[in-house]
Amino acid sequence: MQVDIDNIIKLAWSDKISFEEINRIHGLTESEVIKLMRRNLKSRSFKLWRKRVSGRTRKHEKKRLSSEKPFENYV
Repeated sequence: MQVDIDNIIKLAWSDKISFEEINRIHGLTESEVIKLMRRNLKSRSFKLWRKRVSGRTRKHEKKRLSSEKPFENYV
């Protein structure tokens, strides 16, 4: 299962992959991903990761969709 853990960590660090996508791929909720990251990263790395993903709209599909401006067709 180390391969799965490594893949989850890689996905969690990615700016382009949301927690919802991780859930679809691996079946883990956001809180489970956070727990996994806390257990498998060094303390400093975990703190950097949490700081990085906190408040990022890209890590949450609903936030990303609501923050994007609607396309306006200019003629």
